[in-house]
Amino acid sequence: MNTVLALGLGLTAVGLAGYVAGVAVPYPGRAFSVTALLAGMTLLAVSRSDETEGGA
Repeated sequence: MNTVLALGLGLTAVGLAGYVAGVAVPYPGRAFSVTALLAGMTLLAVSRSDETEGGA
């Protein structure tokens, strides 16, 4: 499995779980869940690209 894909999936899952928990119960640092969600989605998009910029 691609390492970037695995990291993206993990960050997306943790960010989504943190966001849902933050909606139910306010806790300190819950804004980091949105950051983790966005970073995870970005890593997922990057890992799915077929060609890098250096390959052109």
